[in-house]
Amino acid sequence: MSSKAIFIDRDGTLNEDVGYISDPKEFRLFDFAPEAVRLINNSGFLVIVLTNQSGIARGFLTEEILGRLHDKMESELASQGARIDRIYFCPHHPEIGEPPYKVDCDCRKPKSGLILQAATEMDVNLRKSYVIGDRYRDMETGQAVGATGVLVLTGFGREEALTPPANRLQQPEHVAENLVEAVRWILNRENLDKSR
Repeated sequence: MSSKAIFIDRDGTLNEDVGYISDPKEFRLFDFAPEAVRLINNSGFLVIVLTNQSGIARGFLTEEILGRLHDKMESELASQGARIDRIYFCPHHPEIGEPPYKVDCDCRKPKSGLILQAATEMDVNLRKSYVIGDRYRDMETGQAVGATGVLVLTGFGREEALTPPANRLQQPEHVAENLVEAVRWILNRENLDKSR
């Protein structure tokens, strides 16, 4: 039986977007992130992070440093009883960097390669899943494969919301103040909200 997932963008959604981070000490989760992830953990949905990390192609960090950043993120969440089931990242950029990172790949959001890889590897039913992010490209990534998009107003979200989406795939089903409010909206929609 296929699982359901809530796919979460990283920068600007789970953590502060402070540009290209190359030192784990610069990584800061939003205060509400652990609560949001715990709510998902308790709901039966998988928590899967999808993140573009072109800083690797641009030479600002390596995959090893990114791994340490993700270890810190997972450790901080775990210390507060929250768990990410899997993290998928795209290290590429179509125009900047050197091979193998300078490539017009199919995994860089808004393309669907990353979410399709996750769905295949984790047996996820995308039509019963959600994508939460602070950019219209996050909405497009999910909605192109049948998932429901929720835009958050953290990170670039408030700025994104000022301009109408370029196409129907970028139109979020819901706009939430932040990640925890987005998760509550999803769980309420699914009749799984036990926090109220």
